[in-house]
Amino acid sequence: MPLRRSRPGTKRLAALLAAALVLVGCDSGGTSPSGDGRQQLTVAALPLTDSAALYLARDRGLFAKEGLDVRIQAVQQSIQALPALLKGQVDVIASANYVTYFQAYEKGTLDLRILAEGVRIAPHMMDVLVPRDSGLKTPEDLAGREVAVAVLNNIQSLTLNAILDARGAGRPVYRQILFPQMGPALEKGQVDAAHAVEPFDTAIQGELGARVLLDAGSGPARGLPASGYVTTADFVKKNPKAAAGFRHAVEAASRLAAEDPEAVRTELPKYTKVSADQAKSIHLPSYPPAADPAALRRLIRLMRVQGLLKKDVDPAPLLAK
Repeated sequence: MPLRRSRPGTKRLAALLAAALVLVGCDSGGTSPSGDGRQQLTVAALPLTDSAALYLARDRGLFAKEGLDVRIQAVQQSIQALPALLKGQVDVIASANYVTYFQAYEKGTLDLRILAEGVRIAPHMMDVLVPRDSGLKTPEDLAGREVAVAVLNNIQSLTLNAILDARGAGRPVYRQILFPQMGPALEKGQVDAAHAVEPFDTAIQGELGARVLLDAGSGPARGLPASGYVTTADFVKKNPKAAAGFRHAVEAASRLAAEDPEAVRTELPKYTKVSADQAKSIHLPSYPPAADPAALRRLIRLMRVQGLLKKDVDPAPLLAK
């Protein structure tokens, strides 16, 4: 499998909103009828294990059963799809990092609605990796060292800081590097460690012989909601049937993923660059059957502790019904 693969400020978020959207084959999107009468939805998604329920729902006919024709667009960061969501060019963002979207909601940039929960953190679904011959031997050695994360001040740094804080260890310095470039950056010594998420985690270990310094899904990170399927309040208001149908299909697919992990392992090679053999060894996240406000409040409390939110956000009203 080829490897080519301090809190955000107002200026940074504005720059992201003004940036060109990096979508594969992006068109006007929107909820238009398809040729067979089904309502067409455009969903932006990352090629991560987080998105497995989305692809299962499509390939097992669960969306079709709800009268939906779901078109999936690929992105390398969920934040890249935010401008398109606000413009109505995509209807839903899958694999949406909750931290980013709760911050956008607090700033008033996005009137957020969560259609369905994506994944919760499970052991080794993400790891802190170092080169085999690295002098870093324990998590405590990360203090002051450069660690690659896909997005700054987000779920990766949030959870790693929590794990290190619980151990009484110092925090590292984070450097933003997209998942596909983490392996090469680690190999070239551009960073001391890489915080990699599956399937990139397993790929970097296999191709570079990198070793796991820390299970980034352990301790206070374990069971924490990491990502979800998000949209706007306007979309839900205008398309209540489509929103409900999407939720029902994803939740059914999440139940399937939880009950039959082999279904996920069979699906992964279809939308990621992992082979069927590689998919057998990937550590999967937890696929919850429904969004849980209590679990989301746990994430929000951690964001507040680390200064990633200025005030409490009640997630319950944000869950689409």
